[in-house]
Amino acid sequence: MTSADYRIESSQPIGGRFWPATGSRQFAVSDRALAVSIAAKSFVRSGEVRVVHVPTGEIVFRKPAERPLANEEP
Repeated sequence: MTSADYRIESSQPIGGRFWPATGSRQFAVSDRALAVSIAAKSFVRSGEVRVVHVPTGEIVFRKPAERPLANEEP
């Protein structure tokens, strides 16, 4: 395995406590469990966060966008 076997990605900027580059749209990770953990704790306003196995292109994890609270504007 190489150092970029998994990619956390989204079509929108990603944020979160464990996200290494606030506002970026993708990040390469060597370990599947680490990639899924970071993606699970990350968020986007619209779209989804995905973890992709780079060699095969298989999406191994998906997380939908955060839903706004009832009193928030979309």
